[in-house]
Amino acid sequence: MEMKYKAYTLQNYRQISAMGKLSKERIFAIETVGGVLPFKTNNYVTEKLIDWDNYENDPMFILNFPQKDMLKPTHFKAYAAALSGGEEKAQLKKISNNIREQLNPHPAGQVDLNVPEMNGRKLMGIQHKYKETVLFFPAQGQTCHAYCTFCFRWPQFGGANQLKFAMKQADLLVNYVKENKGVTDVLLTGGDPMTMPAKFLKTYVDALLDANIDHLNTIRIGTKSLSFWPYRYLTDGDSDAILEIFESITKKGKHLSLMAHINHPVELSTPEIKQAIARIQATGAVIRTQSPLLKHINAKPEIWTDMWKTQVNLGIVPYYMFVARETGAQHYFAIPLGEASEIFRQAYSKVSGICRTVRGPSMSANPGKVQVNGISEINGEKVFILEFIQARKSAWVGRPFIAKYDEDATWLNQLKPAFSQHKFFFEKEFEKMLASAETHRNKSDSVLSYSS
Repeated sequence: MEMKYKAYTLQNYRQISAMGKLSKERIFAIETVGGVLPFKTNNYVTEKLIDWDNYENDPMFILNFPQKDMLKPTHFKAYAAALSGGEEKAQLKKISNNIREQLNPHPAGQVDLNVPEMNGRKLMGIQHKYKETVLFFPAQGQTCHAYCTFCFRWPQFGGANQLKFAMKQADLLVNYVKENKGVTDVLLTGGDPMTMPAKFLKTYVDALLDANIDHLNTIRIGTKSLSFWPYRYLTDGDSDAILEIFESITKKGKHLSLMAHINHPVELSTPEIKQAIARIQATGAVIRTQSPLLKHINAKPEIWTDMWKTQVNLGIVPYYMFVARETGAQHYFAIPLGEASEIFRQAYSKVSGICRTVRGPSMSANPGKVQVNGISEINGEKVFILEFIQARKSAWVGRPFIAKYDEDATWLNQLKPAFSQHKFFFEKEFEKMLASAETHRNKSDSVLSYSS
């Protein structure tokens, strides 16, 4: 059950034997969209997960291979004209970067609000949006075994260094966590930290463990490797070393949570992933799963019901159903919030309580993670019932608020307060945060950290 990793990008993807099934028009669309949004897959995905006899509707094909409508028509036309007209690479890059800048590359205040500073220095490899959790972007892990076409971290892979988060200095991470006593969780993210060789992962993990930070309880690792390259935990040259690192975390008395991105039940179907899950769990790690709700991929309640049940049977904890973020190809994948709420409700109603650890549909918006708790009618007005399940200000968490129902809305900023209210309860304070951040930037070309 061993496989040697082979990556496919725009430069070599035509080597995939199944490419003969694709028309010239579809090949051109892949190369056009792939010139703007990052494209990468691998031989495990193409050989084990994609149904090439039905590739046009296959969720794994759409999840990996760029589709024409993932760019808006004006963007597709602009880049396609340059590509077919034989423009030089420099001009293609200029057009591509111009389009990327219009795709909201860093949503929800990732640059303006989330990047902290320490001793007057911006820490561009760290984000700190919520008091309890620090995100760390190890420089050696800012790629993935394959790129999901919906990924909101697409700027990490697009070739524009000014759009990337990355850091090599483990000591800066440790010192920052030490100074911020409210931090209980560090999340290694990317990209995908599990693309790093074990020796680099060990450097960061050992630095955190050796520092003996009492208030640090949990190390999380965000990864797609479990379903897109399970050999990372089976037969890669340093697979055993990876598992030893996991075990070192749990033996130190820290909780290790592998935050696995699973978007469709087919990803859980192979013998390889089941073996990888068992090996990871043997280290004491807990695997939690999350995914956005995606048109063309998983926008049916029965898919989610199947996925959650399968995860629980494998000893995995369902964690989040997200709403597709307002970046990149959101227009292609997004589901209106009303429809998303109903999909979640139907799926949730068909599983036992053991599966109901999952939360959603949740928007990771600028003020915080907002869950759509449902749709109701109050005093004759149809409304969304909303709630913060995480927020920039802890006092907002758990407070329900109500928005007018909008059948077309796909994101928080498209919603209006119900009952003739002018603002949601948090908006005045959030506006002050934004103004304070702007003032701080103007004074020192820096950014603010989280607000507690």
